[in-house]
Amino acid sequence: MTVEQELKLIVNAIDDKRAEDIVVLDMKNISPVADYFVICEGNSEKQVQAIAREVKELAHEHELPIKRLEGFDAARWVLADLENVVVHVFHRDDRDYYNLEKLWSDAPKVEVEID
Repeated sequence: MTVEQELKLIVNAIDDKRAEDIVVLDMKNISPVADYFVICEGNSEKQVQAIAREVKELAHEHELPIKRLEGFDAARWVLADLENVVVHVFHRDDRDYYNLEKLWSDAPKVEVEID
């Protein structure tokens, strides 16, 4: 599976859980951490956890490595590191505070088709 196929699977999975304001940043020439950052938000702690759980289940189903899953219990900012793609799931109330899009503003945004 290519990184782009993995990215599309992830974006579609979080969209299925009604993640809002999904942004994909191309980090290939910006950071050695990952090829892409996916940033999204949920309206409640339960929704943030549901989105993160969906990412984890998708990774297991497609045998994608999960290097790290942090913040799940607090459900304010969950980080799921899938090696090539890092998914940031924010609670709506906290996303603006951390403002990763501004922090990584030199990273180009990528459009991913949602099925």
